[in-house]
Order: sequence, then structure tokens, then C-alpha cells
Amino acid sequence: MSSLSLAVRDSSTMLRRNLLHARRYPSMTLNLLLTPIVLLLLFVYIFGDVMSAGIGGGGADRSEYIAYLVPGILLMTIGSTTIGTAVSVSNDMTEGIIARFRTLAIHRGSVLIGHVVGSVLQALISVVLVGAVGVAIGFRSTDATFLEWVAAFGLLALFALALTWIAVGMGLISPNAEAAGNNAMPLIFLPLISSTFVPIDAMPGWFQPIAEYQPFTPAIETLRGLLLGTEIGHNGWLAVLWCLGLAVLGYFWSMSTFKRDPK
Repeated sequence: MSSLSLAVRDSSTMLRRNLLHARRYPSMTLNLLLTPIVLLLLFVYIFGDVMSAGIGGGGADRSEYIAYLVPGILLMTIGSTTIGTAVSVSNDMTEGIIARFRTLAIHRGSVLIGHVVGSVLQALISVVLVGAVGVAIGFRSTDATFLEWVAAFGLLALFALALTWIAVGMGLISPNAEAAGNNAMPLIFLPLISSTFVPIDAMPGWFQPIAEYQPFTPAIETLRGLLLGTEIGHNGWLAVLWCLGLAVLGYFWSMSTFKRDPK
């Protein structure tokens, strides 16, 4: 077999391993999935009328705020899900299984690739579940064409891939699972200070650069534009550049860290 065939075979084996772990121990995934769902319901049913009136400058219209909120919550779901990846990678590194893998004739990077592919699949499934909750409470995307739906799904997958590689790197440098979870907290904290809940123009002037110059805001505005037919502007290529940059950075960081001989 060629080296590529071996890499694909071993990565597929590691992917099955990670999916089995996720199925047997679903508590981590469910806990991380609960956060965006709770925030979605909280902001819609508790703050929805007030927020919609403040953003629109007119009467309260909860349906308009649902349409504004859901794209940001979908990307927050990806950030939340990848925290589980950091914890899972850290567990593998600290519980001795990686030392056993190093003695086997397997592709060295297949362990991480299995984690990444499995995490991306879980993130997309989580997005579908949160999206279903959004639809159940009134979210509609009637203006999106088929190509815009395909582009939206592609953006979500690319964003999940980028954040997953970053989460893998965080898991590799963490001494234990608790530290890995703490190190990955920015992946769920950044959406809170982006344009998820309110437009950047409605924020204080000193805070606007913090919300604008980060990966979540252009991705949210792009997804919002694709699903709702609003203006995307320069956010489309900014979102793609952020995703590609983070994916490349996370990949090389993770691979170089993983390939170091343990001390």
C-alpha cells in the first residue's frame, strides 16, 4: 500500500475510535450543546422584544430578532463543540494511549486527523440540532437560494475545521483535561463579544474594534447575509481568510507539537 493509502486507512480507524467514544460518553457533547441552546432561548424569550426594539429603532418584533440571532448562535455552537475536542485530545495525551500508538506501525498523524474529522462531524450535527431549535421557535430563511445554502454549509464546515485544529493544539499543550477546557474557553467567549447579539454599530466606540477584528464577526455577518439576503460586503473574503489562516496555523502547530518525542 502507498503511504497515502496507509494514512487514509489509519485515519479512518482513528475516526471510528473517536466516534465510538462520542457515542459511549455523550455527556460532554450534550453539555456543550446545551450552552448555545440555552442562550438562544434566553435571548429570544427573555430579551427578544427589548433587543428587537433597540436594534430596529421601532416596535418590538421578536421574529426579526430571531432571524438576526440564529446565524451567530450557529457559529457559537461550533466554538462550543470544539472545546470537547481539546479535552479529548488532552485525555489521549495524558492517559497513555498515545505512547502505545507510537509503538505501532501506523501513520503518526492519523490520531489527530481522526480527532479533527470526528469533531467536525459532531460540530455540524450540533449545528443542525441547534438550527432545528431555531426553526421551531420561528427562524425562517425564505430568501436564501440553493447556492446560498450550499455556501452557508461550506462556511460552517470550513469554520468548524479551522476551530477544531486550534482546539487540537490547545489540547496537546495542556497538562490535563481541566486545563484543556480552560485553554479552549476563548472559542466560546469570542462569540459573546462579536456581532452575535447586537450590531457592532450599537456598541460603545472603544469596544467596536474588539468585536470587529476577530474571526467570529465576519463569519457571522457572512452567514447572516447568505441566510437572510442581507449585505455581506467584505465580510465574505475576510471570513474565508480567517478560516484558512486558523486552519493552517492550527494544523502546523498541532502536528509539530504532536511529533515531538515525549519527555
